[in-house]
Amino acid sequence: MTSKKKYWSAAVTRKSRALALEQGVFTWKNPRRIALSLKRSAETSKRKKATSYQSAMSMLNFYMNRAGKNLPKSQKKILEQAKEELRIASGRR
Repeated sequence: MTSKKKYWSAAVTRKSRALALEQGVFTWKNPRRIALSLKRSAETSKRKKATSYQSAMSMLNFYMNRAGKNLPKSQKKILEQAKEELRIASGRR
């Protein structure tokens, strides 16, 4: 029972009903590629409740928050850059 509770967030990332994510999207090393993949997933989703930008940013933030201290600093930096790339790709900057 402990393992089910401990890893609930991994299941959310894998089985998100709002976005169909590409395999391993959060482990990629190219922030622009991550951002464009999230944007594409959000735009094609028919199940999201918010705007495409909000859905994509929300999933990125969710992953970063749940990974927490287990996320290597180098990958955290890449994901922070992906946030900026997502803003640019969505016309928010």
